[in-house]
Amino acid sequence: MDSTEAIYNGIKNAGINFIVSVPCVNLKKLLDLIEIDDEIIHVPVTREEEGLGIAAGAYMAGKKTAILMQNSGIGNSVNALTSLFELFEFPIVMIISHRGSDGEPMIGQVPMGKSTTNLLEAININYNSIEDFGTAYNEISNSWEKSLKIKRPIAFLFEINYW
Repeated sequence: MDSTEAIYNGIKNAGINFIVSVPCVNLKKLLDLIEIDDEIIHVPVTREEEGLGIAAGAYMAGKKTAILMQNSGIGNSVNALTSLFELFEFPIVMIISHRGSDGEPMIGQVPMGKSTTNLLEAININYNSIEDFGTAYNEISNSWEKSLKIKRPIAFLFEINYW
């Protein structure tokens, strides 16, 4: 099992059946797998908060939801995560490519990379940084039930060395 398969298999095991996504080079292979999966509705979006709104509607329609995004999109998502997901206690699994962390080759990613965990903490989003495949599979497999139980989003940061 490789890094992408660990996440994909965890998504399948969790029963997640509705995914919104914003493109990221690290998530490309995962997005390709999701796109061809007939059991998962995949809605590509142009901005993270747009995806969160769509996912909220899908959850109200009975779907188990996730968003795939790069950490730079957390800044775009603060209002939707607080005014919509926190207020109405919606669950969602956030699978986040953590750009700008140790080993990042693109200097422009570093400032947001350093701010990512502080932003998640500031808006009270539970998160785990994932660095190995076994942890990824286990954490993602249990993620929907955890998010549903706490009635809040749950986030997973996939560090640069994960990929």
